Amino acid sequence: MSITQAEIKQIRSLREKKFRDAYGQFVVEGEKMVQEALSSGFEVVKVVWREEIGEAAMARISQLSTPSPVLAVVSRPKTSGITPGEGLYLGLDGVRDPGNLGTILRLADWFGVEAVFLSEDCVEEFNPKTIQSSMGSIFRVQVEKTDLAALCRRFREAGKPVWGTFLDGRDIYREPLSPGGLVLMGNESAGIRPEVAAEVDGRLLIPSFGRSGAESLNVAAATAVTLSEFRRR
Repeated sequence: MSITQAEIKQIRSLREKKFRDAYGQFVVEGEKMVQEALSSGFEVVKVVWREEIGEAAMARISQLSTPSPVLAVVSRPKTSGITPGEGLYLGLDGVRDPGNLGTILRLADWFGVEAVFLSEDCVEEFNPKTIQSSMGSIFRVQVEKTDLAALCRRFREAGKPVWGTFLDGRDIYREPLSPGGLVLMGNESAGIRPEVAAEVDGRLLIPSFGRSGAESLNVAAATAVTLSEFRRR
């Protein structure tokens, strides 16, 4: 199989968000990730093997420092409004680090979260670093960008609790938790913004122990602790 200069140019352009938006496509790399894409309900537009196009051409289209043996161009799914159900949902407010978002998607997959909602200023879920760090969970977790404050109101109007993590919250290990509802995690440094925090029913804190001098937890680590505690009950 050969690859044309036009195809090389288009695949390379998908490194940038504006072209991912324009084409409605993103790239995944590595045998595991490509297999995940092929096994998912996502449309795989093209699969490119290094052994078929050569090392030099693969290096031109790869988004990794060391090109993988295979990559795939995948169409982004058509998303429609997710209706709150009985399960556990996650909302991320201003999470901007792509590695953190990818790890959180993996955690959502592991803990059986129904969907992950992103505020408009969150990093894009199809950012290459997000996709790689999700380890395939990008294909199994529903993700939707939305107005988080309005989303909280929708959950509350449906009789479903809204939880959030705060430095002045109540000890998560002592607080009675619900099996479902919406759990909010905030920006890596600023936390949950005031207009979203105003819509929260239960404010939770992950307490530190001993003589910890750390100011806070990484948002992905905090998400792991929080989801684990909700599932443990």
